[in-house]
Amino acid sequence: MKQIQMVDLKSQYSRIKPEIDSAIQNVINNTSFINGASVQDFSSNLEKYLDVKHVIPCANGTDALQIALMALGLKPGDEVITSDFTFIATVEVVALLGLKLKFVDVDKNTFNLIPEEVEKAITPKTKAIVPVHMFGQGANMEAIMKIAKKHNIFVIEDTAQAIGGEYKCTDGKTKKLGTIGTIGCTSFFPSKNLGCFGDGGAIFTNNDELAIKLKQITNHGSKVKYYHDEIGVNSRLDSIQAAILNVKLKYLDEYILARQKAANFYDNAFKNNSKIKIPGRDKNSTHVFHQYTLQLEGINRDDLKEHLNNKGIPAMIYYPYPLHLQNAYKYLGYKKNDFPNTENLCNKVLSLPMHTELTNEQLQFITETVLEYANK
Repeated sequence: MKQIQMVDLKSQYSRIKPEIDSAIQNVINNTSFINGASVQDFSSNLEKYLDVKHVIPCANGTDALQIALMALGLKPGDEVITSDFTFIATVEVVALLGLKLKFVDVDKNTFNLIPEEVEKAITPKTKAIVPVHMFGQGANMEAIMKIAKKHNIFVIEDTAQAIGGEYKCTDGKTKKLGTIGTIGCTSFFPSKNLGCFGDGGAIFTNNDELAIKLKQITNHGSKVKYYHDEIGVNSRLDSIQAAILNVKLKYLDEYILARQKAANFYDNAFKNNSKIKIPGRDKNSTHVFHQYTLQLEGINRDDLKEHLNNKGIPAMIYYPYPLHLQNAYKYLGYKKNDFPNTENLCNKVLSLPMHTELTNEQLQFITETVLEYANK
């Protein structure tokens, strides 16, 4: 059996190697390394895929979030509500801009924001909500958008883990995650469902005026070279990464199906074991499984992780410690037990290998090894 990887990027690359190599060589041949034709092509193709008016590429997913906040004109002291259970990038850009973080607890089954808790956290200073589509499944966007409209608040979707996912509204309309709020953001970090061979990110919006501002901010606040209308940053997706993404975008739906197939295998193996809780599903959202994350009951997580590692099976903990208790955010004044679901999840979650190249033989070995430990 082939060695099991948490993410098998090498095997994924080998399947499309001629296309990737050709795309990279084309950029080298035309030497348009910054804002070359491949960047424009990728933006256009991603706009079509997402059915969104504007895709603005940038250097990484963290920049995407920061630029989105900058474009909305938020001022120091304005409040931004987001999840306590997420990667640090979601919150550090809020703090860096001098905005006030307000954490909200997450649903213990889907790992996503609880809309009722979001509304409770709103004050007259609240200007934006940042729902995170955790592990590849959409937050309850219909409820969040209703709250945002009621209170006249912006919504920035953090779609770093969920590109390609879909949300079905009660009126029957289906939209891609990242295209529902005021602005959507994503990351093209190599391990993402749509990943490049370095850093990369993008911002989405259907608002024409915002799109102009977002583009300016990514380019030093400039529309015309050496004339600067906004305070901006230097955040660009380079042409080689765009060329790679342009190839991989054609396979994104295929990649999603492969991940869903692997997730179904895991589900069927674990669904009847009382010590293992499989990921919950939201009836309105597809799940594209950036991660497949279990919750363990009555099992020593660290011992299980070590047991898996000893058998050649990688496993990861996303995330081991709540953001509201991190040293960097102690100044906010939160304390232990403020967000019980998040704190409980941080003690129980364990993510298994999840990628497009998992074989049935590997999945069988992984599930048997987990169950062997759980049933002893």
